[in-house]
Amino acid sequence: MKINGNTRTCGLIGNPVEHTMSPAIHNTLAKAMGENLVYVPFHVREGCLEDAVRGAYGLNLLGLNVTVPYKSQVIPFLKEIDPLAQTIGAVNTLVRVEGGYKGYNTDMPGLYCAMCKDGVSIEGEKVLILGAGGVARAVAILTAKKGAAEIILLNRTVERAVQVAKEVNVLTGRSAARAMSLEDYVSLPEGEKYLAIQATNVGMFPDTEKAVIEDKEFYKKVHTGYDLIFNPARTRFMALVQENGGRAYNGLKMLLYQGVIAYEYWVGRQVEEALLQMAYEEMKRAMNLL
Repeated sequence: MKINGNTRTCGLIGNPVEHTMSPAIHNTLAKAMGENLVYVPFHVREGCLEDAVRGAYGLNLLGLNVTVPYKSQVIPFLKEIDPLAQTIGAVNTLVRVEGGYKGYNTDMPGLYCAMCKDGVSIEGEKVLILGAGGVARAVAILTAKKGAAEIILLNRTVERAVQVAKEVNVLTGRSAARAMSLEDYVSLPEGEKYLAIQATNVGMFPDTEKAVIEDKEFYKKVHTGYDLIFNPARTRFMALVQENGGRAYNGLKMLLYQGVIAYEYWVGRQVEEALLQMAYEEMKRAMNLL
């Protein structure tokens, strides 16, 4: 498709953005759906976020994705914010409205879609979340809202995990979440099996030979492991889950679905399953997985 005076622009703002797979999603979808739209990454340096958001509106950009470290920092510069994003406290998608942008969080709906696609249930599950940062907090909110029976946040700094667990329980009106220090996983009941979600950056490229927990006794308690990292495609966490009899998944489908949901917000059209699969294949090609 030729770029011309009617071409709309969407993009990604973050620092850094050079590693992003998002152009593979959005440009593939735009071409397949016949949308006169291009998607490009924008490296926004520290201290320039407000200028970037205002400049994007001034330049008539249709929408933006937001990645680290700006998912929470961007909120004060928005015209509106969706209730889910407000609850989570993080925005990853901006949609143009009159006078500015409305912020959404498509990460958690994207994770839920990915898990459903992989046949991973949350309702009634006992869930272990590794980490207590912003991503872990969002995952805890998601799993609480989707009916997890118990949610345990395992973190090196237990005070942070306690704070997050309290916030999650207040926000969701349940008492499902609690905190444990990372080394206290040994006290988990014998015979219990858990859904474990790895929500830290440990094991991410290029430092790929690490996991938050290395002990195989921990992984014997995990029936399914979900690592939100997508590079490498098989993390050390995933390998340990599989070696001890569990199923393991990476974050690539989450990345796909959060992007597709954002794209649907921007263009006002639903992405068909066949096109979704096409975008997924393009992402894997970009990562040299094909």
